[in-house]
Amino acid sequence: MVDNRRLQLALEQARDDLMRERVSGHWVGELSTSALSTATAVSALAVVERALSNRSNGQPVSTGDSSTRRAILERGVRWLLAHQNEDGGWGDTDRSYSNVATTLLAQAAIHLAGRATNEVEALSRAQNYLHSRGGITALRARYGTDRTFAVPILTNAAIAGLVPWREVAPLPFEMACLPQSWYRFLQLPVVSYAIPALVAIGQARYVHLPPWDPLRRALRAAAVIPSLRVLARMQPHSGGYLEAVPLTSFVLMSLAATGRADHDVSRRALDFLMNSARPDGSWPIDTNLATWNTTLAIHALSHTGEWPEVECLDWLLDCQHRVRHPFTGAEPGGWGWSDLSGAVPDADDTPGALLSLAHFAGHPALDAARRDRLRRAAASGVDWLLRLQNSDGGWPTFCRGWGRLPFDRSGADLTAHALRALQAWQAHFHGPALAAARQRGFQYLQRAQRPDGSWVPLWFGNQDHPEEENPMYGTARVLMAYSTPSSQQDRAVRWLVSRQNPDGGWGGGPAVARLAGDGRVSTTEETAVAVEALSAWDNSPATRAAVERGLVWLLQAVETDRYRTPAPIGFYFAKLWYYEKLYPVIFTVSALGQAMRRRLPPFSREGSELGNSISAPTTR
Repeated sequence: MVDNRRLQLALEQARDDLMRERVSGHWVGELSTSALSTATAVSALAVVERALSNRSNGQPVSTGDSSTRRAILERGVRWLLAHQNEDGGWGDTDRSYSNVATTLLAQAAIHLAGRATNEVEALSRAQNYLHSRGGITALRARYGTDRTFAVPILTNAAIAGLVPWREVAPLPFEMACLPQSWYRFLQLPVVSYAIPALVAIGQARYVHLPPWDPLRRALRAAAVIPSLRVLARMQPHSGGYLEAVPLTSFVLMSLAATGRADHDVSRRALDFLMNSARPDGSWPIDTNLATWNTTLAIHALSHTGEWPEVECLDWLLDCQHRVRHPFTGAEPGGWGWSDLSGAVPDADDTPGALLSLAHFAGHPALDAARRDRLRRAAASGVDWLLRLQNSDGGWPTFCRGWGRLPFDRSGADLTAHALRALQAWQAHFHGPALAAARQRGFQYLQRAQRPDGSWVPLWFGNQDHPEEENPMYGTARVLMAYSTPSSQQDRAVRWLVSRQNPDGGWGGGPAVARLAGDGRVSTTEETAVAVEALSAWDNSPATRAAVERGLVWLLQAVETDRYRTPAPIGFYFAKLWYYEKLYPVIFTVSALGQAMRRRLPPFSREGSELGNSISAPTTR
């Protein structure tokens, strides 16, 4: 057994580290720098510069002048060249394996920036890598029938002159002119969050290679202006679609390549990209995950007896969406991943917020006005979740009924998170609808469980897994939705225990071992979520032994301060990797706090009106 004093000291250190990461009372975090984002941003800026240089007159398209844009562009190119992997390719992050998609985008960016003649060696190595991996054929195979990323990547390459436009599949941008409520019935070739790409990239393909059919050509010509209005309506105040650099870059380069570098959408998108550039010349995958990180931190601290300030509650309540969202058509009541204008309410951040509100309901400093506001927000959030549930009983990310492509379908991790949130508020919002939704949700999880007892998450992966899946992470997260013994729970526990690594942790693989250089294979994030999940079911010798070995791994990581090194386990949409600075710290606090709670008397929750109904939230 791990010594309780040692456990307490490690928990205090990790908790103090987490508290020091607060910004204005909440947690912003820092997303990994991304070669894919950097490449797309460089391409977008280069295409805008080329479009402006070809104009004889007209006003600037951005508040920044050409020299500023060119300086940012040049820093981006230098960053890309400095971060090319030894095999000649580029990975999504500086801790990721090379892949065909990011390598093709980096190659296109260097060409569009006018550096092809100066960087012959780098481009030659990149071309050799692409050839060895199968090139465009491998790119299409990576994404299958989902054109959300394959078509934008090939569009970027076509704009750079690396592939002919006939390699770019046409996108039916005219469908964006139809009522938003119809989208899920139209069998669109892109996921729900990619409508801006459908419009801008679809138009670029149409302009450069119009359809031979006169009727289709006329239809698309008539839809250009109306679909641009849809694009403008979906653009947030920040200018960044979803606060995501790649999506915004694809939209901007496509508009600029069709003579619309000075369109209002282009101006706002360009300003977003310039404002998002980091001093070292790189771009992150998204601006931040502030709301998500804050709810994760609140969950972790709920195991330690630590109360965040009530101002953190005010901030979280202000993040709730109160109007119909123009991007997905989502009704009011949900939360997105950030407090920024480009975030979209979804079925992972909303449960996280609801579970945080349940924790805050017992805050000793909560006044009557805040308590009333909290309850009204929770009621709206619960209703939002109930209305989003799919007919199969599971929860999708953004939009109900979009089940054709992988990142629109119901997800086991999302469903488990929603079930935890509904459980936390069930005693306060009685009704057959909530009970029926939970029953259908657990039936979905039963069907989604694999024969070996595992579940696969939608939004997390493992780059060393043959299919880039992360059943370890998914199983741990789903397991947290079960509060009573069942056959599904028992099989999941046994599967998790059987997947413990020889070093005592979970997850990871050769990539982690290469970066660590000290024989470690496991990741902090995956080990922490496994320990937290199994700590609630440590009623067998095998499970208790696994938890103890996992705790030893985490304690050693905290004591040597190596627990703060994040691993690329997150998916930012379809197989686009990222890591987040706060994940290992938050997950470690959560796991160690849960373990301590199992060993010591429960923390006092005096004044809590929801004490018995609060359950620990699961996390993305």
